[in-house]
Amino acid sequence: MAIHLKSPSEIQLMKQGGRKLSLILADLFKMVEPGVNLLTIEKRAVQLIKETGGEPAFQRVPGYNWATCLNINEEIVHGVPKDYQIKKGDVVNIDIGLYYRGFNTDMSGTIYLPPPQNKEVDCFLQTGRKALEEAKKQAKAGNRVGHISQKIQQIIEKAGYNCARNLTGHGIGRELHQEPMIPCWLKGSKEATPLLKEGMAIAIEVIYTQGKKDLVVDSRDKWTIRTKDGKISAVFEETIIVTNKDPIVITKLPI
Repeated sequence: MAIHLKSPSEIQLMKQGGRKLSLILADLFKMVEPGVNLLTIEKRAVQLIKETGGEPAFQRVPGYNWATCLNINEEIVHGVPKDYQIKKGDVVNIDIGLYYRGFNTDMSGTIYLPPPQNKEVDCFLQTGRKALEEAKKQAKAGNRVGHISQKIQQIIEKAGYNCARNLTGHGIGRELHQEPMIPCWLKGSKEATPLLKEGMAIAIEVIYTQGKKDLVVDSRDKWTIRTKDGKISAVFEETIIVTNKDPIVITKLPI
């Protein structure tokens, strides 16, 4: 069930967790340079989360043993941290969650490591950032999840890219993943999608690919999902709280 944060103390706790998680992700992105091993980023994430007094939210998911999901190039979500050294030209996504004083926050961002400079990749990532910003504007009480989904789909597809069909944003709060699910595309009518209410905590995710929308699950680790055609992908995600006006942004991407 969706959580509705009514008391100022609950909202304040989520704000505190969100600020801490935003600072952690900013620290991790500063590490993203050629030659840095993904396992080093994961180790740093565990250390920083421990210093907050919280827990890695992702490790609370049954069967997942890491604090981060680290996705490279065609990997789109759930990338298990592995022994891989980042290279020039890589597209790097960091997804991370924090469980702090009873509440979860979740965020994700994607960057590109030139040289060489690649205007196509830059445009691809700028489109995702724009889609997230515009989608947040739709997160008002009285609107529906479909308003968010439709806005993401319009921006992503107008630029010539594809939204992931089987991966979604989600409600968040006491649990990391809860109702409502928030797709990146609109299936059917907006009126048939869940109503957004004041105090609802949600994680809006723009999950999209440069090529076709078909995805596959890694047969070895059973977690990492990548594009079937090998084209690059990206995710941009922030946790917010719905209000009657502009949403309260709980996590703020540092990129």
